[in-house]
Amino acid sequence: MVMTAEQAVQVGIVIASVGGLWVGARLLVDSVVRLARRVGLSELTIGLTVVAAGTSTPELVVTADEALKGLGDIAVGNVVGSNIYNLAFVLGVVSLLRVVPIERSLVHRDGVALVVSTLLGAYAVSDGVVTRLEGAVLVGLFVVYTAVLLRGGTEASQSADSPDAPPGLGTAVTERVQFRGRDAALLVAGLAVVLVSGDLMVGAASGLARGAGISEWVIGGTIVAAGTSTPEFAVSLVAMRRGRLGVSVGNVVGSNVFNLLVIMGVGALVSPLSLSGSIGLSLAWLLAVSVAMVAALWTGRRLSRPEGGLFAGSEVVRWVVGLLGLG
Repeated sequence: MVMTAEQAVQVGIVIASVGGLWVGARLLVDSVVRLARRVGLSELTIGLTVVAAGTSTPELVVTADEALKGLGDIAVGNVVGSNIYNLAFVLGVVSLLRVVPIERSLVHRDGVALVVSTLLGAYAVSDGVVTRLEGAVLVGLFVVYTAVLLRGGTEASQSADSPDAPPGLGTAVTERVQFRGRDAALLVAGLAVVLVSGDLMVGAASGLARGAGISEWVIGGTIVAAGTSTPEFAVSLVAMRRGRLGVSVGNVVGSNVFNLLVIMGVGALVSPLSLSGSIGLSLAWLLAVSVAMVAALWTGRRLSRPEGGLFAGSEVVRWVVGLLGLG
């Protein structure tokens, strides 16, 4: 199949917008993390809340934009696909590079929150539409979850020396720093880059879906999902290399909870999300990956290299099946 000039331009826009999302989210995250450290939160809590919300900004922008344009399939497909990509590929690759130890609360509290939010998200879309009422409930539940995290985050220093806190995970409260005017400027600049890049990606991905005969659900769950998840991937890798494992792992788990409760909820509040594509298989796969990941972390309180390889490989298979229309 020969690519037309229009399709080539659209591919170029997608690639450029991915770069914009990456750069914008990094600027945004660097500034909001500095703000969070000013109030003395633990690294794990920062990863679960501030970094997770910051790196999920592309998904939020893209999903809200898609909801306004009536593209419910790409909106929900982006959330579902991003969550699968985050768990299977991002955490999988990170664990291939370094065995990841897991703090007890991340499994017992946040692992349960991940599975519960996945079940709630699946229930909300099971009838083919996410209503404004369902969106409001999802957002409200995230507010409660965040309140619990912030309360625990400021008390983390009390258990930082506990045997239950693996070395390097970052459960200790971080040092307080000043939030400078330059950080505020970077925050605004990062948000602006993300907004523009997200809108460009939606338009280009939709055009590719129609021109190549691939369903918008598949495009949303693969290409767009991976593109909007590049900030999670970048932040997790950088945090791992700097020894900030709490930020690296917490970023992925927190982003997934944020995606299901806030992003899908806000998208439904903007405009009820109507779905025309087949969502059952993708939702079942997301639930299976979420349960498998939590189970892997629960059993050994770490993610080993063989486990990471299996998760990353499963994502490659999902992409091949989806893009080639084999499933």
